[in-house]
Amino acid sequence: MSRTLTSPPPLHEDAPQQGSPLSNGLKQRHLSMIALGGVIGAGLFVGSGAGIAAAGPSIVLAYAASGLLVMFVMRMLGEMSAANPASGSFSVHADRAIGRWAGFTAGWMFWTLLVVGVAIEAIGAAHIVQGWLPGTPSWLWVLVFMALFCGTNLGAVSNFGEFEFWFAALKIGAIALFLILGTLAVLGVLPGSDSPGAAHLVHDGGFLPNGANGLMIGLLASLAAYGGLETVTIAAAESENPVRGVAKAVRTTMWRIGIVYVGSMLVIVTLIPWNDKAVTESGPYAAVLDRLGVPGGGQIMNVVVLIALLSAMNANIYGSSRMAYSLVSRGQGPKALGKVSRGVPRRAVLASSAFGFFAVLLSYWYPTTVFAWLLNMVGGVVLVVWGFIAASQLLLRRRLEREAPEQLVVRMWGFPYLTWVTLAGVVGALVLMTLDADTRVQLYFTGGLALALALVGYVRQRAAAR
Repeated sequence: MSRTLTSPPPLHEDAPQQGSPLSNGLKQRHLSMIALGGVIGAGLFVGSGAGIAAAGPSIVLAYAASGLLVMFVMRMLGEMSAANPASGSFSVHADRAIGRWAGFTAGWMFWTLLVVGVAIEAIGAAHIVQGWLPGTPSWLWVLVFMALFCGTNLGAVSNFGEFEFWFAALKIGAIALFLILGTLAVLGVLPGSDSPGAAHLVHDGGFLPNGANGLMIGLLASLAAYGGLETVTIAAAESENPVRGVAKAVRTTMWRIGIVYVGSMLVIVTLIPWNDKAVTESGPYAAVLDRLGVPGGGQIMNVVVLIALLSAMNANIYGSSRMAYSLVSRGQGPKALGKVSRGVPRRAVLASSAFGFFAVLLSYWYPTTVFAWLLNMVGGVVLVVWGFIAASQLLLRRRLEREAPEQLVVRMWGFPYLTWVTLAGVVGALVLMTLDADTRVQLYFTGGLALALALVGYVRQRAAAR
């Protein structure tokens, strides 16, 4: 019997081995706002400065190209997640399409990315607050933030949803106001400002001031800013209507990426010179606000970045705990983490938070060795995950068309051609990483992590088959 579209039963891959199943406490408004706000992260507000410094005005092309790749990936992930919502998302899909070793590899790589991300975000947030309250130790603020969001995620999933709802609302409001002010300034209708026209786009070295090499570095920087969008398909599994939630989220991806990322990059490089020191020192958004004469522009952006960091921290604790729970429920992790209490995998939440806090301690104890290795290990994880998503969709789509075509609520455009284009784009990005010294090191470490996990997953798969 085929499953209905509106109320699919829990997947066997995510059925818990002990305790009760996950709840469905996320409302549609939570999921919609997570989908809208999830695209706006600290990587955009801060990390984009390095991309602009490398690529110049051509950063617009870099974000457009990487954004197109992300749209394809999210469309494929949306197709699979709408057909089979699961808290393990792409890990479950890779498990079903390629093999248990693939689900194991993709899932634990993503878990590692998220928990290391928790540490990075906690350190960044503590640094901002320490700047406002000098003399207070940064470790204290790290502890406060870790305790706050660990506690939030130990409660009902609706707590996570409510925090993300308001975080997303604030981020959306901030970026909307920035785009409105910036567009008015570009048009020359903002009081006290003259339109720069296309001067900053063609002067100071032209549109490609550092040539193809600069564009390549900008492209890799832009790809890193998109990481984390996958969390919305994890959250959808705990929503009131997973199919409708996923479908709505992925269908709005195109205009969100176009407006937020590409639009804001165009506004920035039009209004200020790409080689202005403020772009990297205070950040491109703060530099634009200062140029427009907005009082306290730098501090306003500090508040926005803090909100973005806390939002990402909250989402990463949530996403890592659900990924760990999903892996354990499929027999691919420590059984102790599979216990569910009142719809929440609390042991998985505690374990993920604890590892994130341990990574923070490593940043204090061994900043240039162990912590640097962790950062390098997760440097290319997003690309590996996207590769698994594309390969899984290529295989599962044909299976769905044969066995349950009614479950294809969301369909990947131009299948299978655009799926192959996406795979080629992922491989191309990995090849580009070999051309730069810093990203080459990241690629080696990420490759080592992927190979180690794949070998462990394969051995476990063979053992289970005996």
